[in-house]
Amino acid sequence: MTRLRNDRHLSVAGLQTMIDNGEIDTVIVCCTDMQGRLQGKRMHAGYFADGVLAHGTEGCNYLLAVDIEMNTVDGYAISSWERGYGDMIFALDLDTLRLLPHQPGTAMVQCDLTWLDGAPVVESPRTILKTQLDRLAKLGYQALAGTELEFIAFDTPYADAWRQGYRDLVPSTSYNVDYSILGTTAVEPLLREIRNAMYGAGMTVESAKGECNPGQQEIGFRYAEALTTADNHVVYKTAAKQIAAQHGKSITFMAKYNEREGNSCHIHLSLRGTDGRLVFADDTGRTELYDHFIAGILTTMADFTLLYAPNINSYKRFADGSFAPTAIGWGVDNRTCAVRLVGQGESARLENRVPGGDVNPYLALAAMIAGGLHGIEHELPLPAEVQGNAYESGLPRVPQTLLAARDAFTHSAIARETLSDAVVDHYTTMADVELAAFGAAVTDWELRRSFERM
Repeated sequence: MTRLRNDRHLSVAGLQTMIDNGEIDTVIVCCTDMQGRLQGKRMHAGYFADGVLAHGTEGCNYLLAVDIEMNTVDGYAISSWERGYGDMIFALDLDTLRLLPHQPGTAMVQCDLTWLDGAPVVESPRTILKTQLDRLAKLGYQALAGTELEFIAFDTPYADAWRQGYRDLVPSTSYNVDYSILGTTAVEPLLREIRNAMYGAGMTVESAKGECNPGQQEIGFRYAEALTTADNHVVYKTAAKQIAAQHGKSITFMAKYNEREGNSCHIHLSLRGTDGRLVFADDTGRTELYDHFIAGILTTMADFTLLYAPNINSYKRFADGSFAPTAIGWGVDNRTCAVRLVGQGESARLENRVPGGDVNPYLALAAMIAGGLHGIEHELPLPAEVQGNAYESGLPRVPQTLLAARDAFTHSAIARETLSDAVVDHYTTMADVELAAFGAAVTDWELRRSFERM
């Protein structure tokens, strides 16, 4: 028997009954890749029950060694032409069994990745997060987290957007609809279906609200144990795109679609004891442990920015006065800081405002926990709170380019100590691949500025 995360998740027995009754004919078996995308197979439900449920399935190990366009690239230790591009095991995590209401007759199970001998693939994003959660558990703590993921919706379908080179798309709202009930009405049929489908898929949906950029929206979900939150995040991100396509629309989670407001993914995190006790707050306010945890996240912010901002485009968000942070500082309910403290008592938590909509939640949460644990283990003192505008504080800044973040990560002794050399080298290669691809590209900006006038 496997535990249910809530009463809207599927038990194995419940899935088998639905398969036997013909209610489920397809089971998606998937993992999360480096870029935070679901990869895997759609399996006939009868075959899944008879041939996969007991032992998992296999998939090519190149899934953790390709660029975003699925091109095989050099430089990865775990997968290459020389190694023969062999298989990994998709090890089913039956806690994640769920229905997908927007996909008729379909259930899904998420997986860990192991080698054929059963050893974990340590470079897998889900394994990286579970490793940090294990470190917490050994100290008697658990992590609770929530991700606030923004996107921009367009009335232009995906196929047309592709043909148009993703230019001149029609946003689903025409102006700033931040908190506007009237302004978001036009896109409410899409938002409503996403909310209801994700509720049916086992998530606890809180609300939807408009944002500043035309077409920009946010759907919020209740916090959960950190692994559950990351699992839900990647399912929601894929499902939202699928549902948008079913409505003849498209959405993007890229960090900076245009010169206006980017898509953020603020991550809220708190610790509790494994017995549920509060550890971030007591009768006097913040605990010393909470202060050390915050200090650790700030100390490692530059080292771990690559895991918060993994793409070339990620760094377009970091602009003064943009509500995306530039200064590595903290403040109480201060949205100009990289780390914002919110809540009191049992709701006390920190908000990391660095990640954008393109973040891989497993990697970002792992980095936050690793950084916080570094602060706890070394009893790091909390620096002074930022009072007022952090953009004008003169504090050290979040790395402003992928290259700067890559260099900070690969040379970080803390990253290598807490995440392992294998993980650091693997994700350094991912950055190198993206930097090389962008360095070889001729952009439309260059053409507009140079074709005639140069």
